[in-house]
Amino acid sequence: MSGIWAYVTRRLGLTLIILLAVSFAVYVIFSLLPYDPAALTCGKNCNDPGIIEANRVRLGYDKPFWEQYWLFLSGLFVGRSFGTGAAAIFCPAPSFGYSFQQHGCVTNLLVDALPVTIYLAVGALILWLIVGVGLGIISAKFRGKIWDTLSTAFVLIGTSLPTFLTGLMLIIFLVIKLDGSPFPSDGYTAPEEDFGQFLLSMVLPWVTLAFAFAAIYTRFVRSQILEISTEDYIRTAKAKGLSDGRILGKHTLRAALAPIVTMAGLDFAGLLGGAILTEAVFNLPGMGRLSLKAVVDIDLPVIVATTILAAAIVVVMNMILDIAYAFIDPRVRV
Repeated sequence: MSGIWAYVTRRLGLTLIILLAVSFAVYVIFSLLPYDPAALTCGKNCNDPGIIEANRVRLGYDKPFWEQYWLFLSGLFVGRSFGTGAAAIFCPAPSFGYSFQQHGCVTNLLVDALPVTIYLAVGALILWLIVGVGLGIISAKFRGKIWDTLSTAFVLIGTSLPTFLTGLMLIIFLVIKLDGSPFPSDGYTAPEEDFGQFLLSMVLPWVTLAFAFAAIYTRFVRSQILEISTEDYIRTAKAKGLSDGRILGKHTLRAALAPIVTMAGLDFAGLLGGAILTEAVFNLPGMGRLSLKAVVDIDLPVIVATTILAAAIVVVMNMILDIAYAFIDPRVRV
């Protein structure tokens, strides 16, 4: 067991280094943008040099780059104050800065938006795994038959339709044109407010995202099963007289599980950064809409925070998958 814990320790250390490098790279990129972040704090049409300079000092943009970056990093652990005296604004740790456009600490904006995106990503993940893996198995098992043809048609439609078009079609036919539609047309409802209404408000976004991903997973699972079915140990199992169902469940699916888990983990991590189109179509106040609003308003603190958070989620998910593999397959530790 000492070997596996040494591997876990190495992966944790490497992840911390990568996260630090990601935060530095993002900070450098946005510091090179042709915008004065202090001028953006009082609106696009701010022409008062005094206000601009006061905001520059208040947010620390008057300091050298390295000091700015250090203040940003330290704010993640101990919080950070913006301004001095009675007018100072304190954002507790982890502090990603302060947004003048939205008049709040960026961390609070992330805390409000992230749960919505998590609900969207988790629901879509469950749905697309059930449909995608199920159809992939059926398609491989009945290769060349009608079920295979129908699943192929599903794959073609799912991979061809953009998510925003799928979402709009669902809204038109299941909300607008359907008399007495159970699906709400006024956007998102938090689960703590009304859980039943929350589920109804999330069904169509879940289906929209899952439709595209399920098509990809159907094709992937089908190809994995067909490829594994040609392996020698599968032929040996058939020669021993094992039933097709037992071979599929005990041997084929187990071998196909690792790449499916990897693919699902990375797709899920990518969605946690914000499903921008889906959230925009269904008016969901998640990470995607927060990022889009920040880009439109050129709200640099929010853009930096959402970019770093999305990258951090992907890096951490990679670490979790690597550590999980180390427990499953001892060869990975080497």
